[in-house]
Amino acid sequence: MPIDFESALGRAKALIFDCDGTLVNSLPVYSKAWGAGFALSGTKMNDHWYQARNGLSEHVLMDEFERDYNVVLDRKKIVATMRSHYRQNLSAHLTEISLICDIARRFYGQLPMAVASGGSREIVTQSLDALGLTYLFQKIISFDDVRKAKPLPDLFLHAAQALGIEPRDCLVFEDSPQGIEAAHAANMSVINVDTLLPLHINT
Repeated sequence: MPIDFESALGRAKALIFDCDGTLVNSLPVYSKAWGAGFALSGTKMNDHWYQARNGLSEHVLMDEFERDYNVVLDRKKIVATMRSHYRQNLSAHLTEISLICDIARRFYGQLPMAVASGGSREIVTQSLDALGLTYLFQKIISFDDVRKAKPLPDLFLHAAQALGIEPRDCLVFEDSPQGIEAAHAANMSVINVDTLLPLHINT
């Protein structure tokens, strides 16, 4: 059941934000970057296939690509190509999701805040830096810190611990089903950001 947005904010002692699809609209950049990476396998990635899986961690996404396209990937080369392509297109195509970023700006200096993303630290920090958002957050937690992807709760639990706040007192902002499930598993309240946006950011 959806929770009341302002009431949840009033109760929260810390805010934790997903990155991709929540703070930043990285779908157009990632879609092209993963397409370039997966092309190394000799197989063309369908854009709709990726859009349905946007927000999955790198290794989970590659697991699904291998299964669905019946290929074996050179994961190291594909990730390196994807990340290089992402960096090259970052400044031109990455945009913030202002409605959610403005919530972080509203509570900057009032509540401790963290980013907890299933992406790599390299990509997450470069994305936040490119849009001038890094200063808002005391902690940035990535897949590299816990090595466990959502829907497991580890990313959010690690973020709460880093902020020094009990999980039950944290409010999470998420866009993906996996992230929402992970927040619930961490015993945190969660806002599905798609319910706040006028239009779904990934359509």
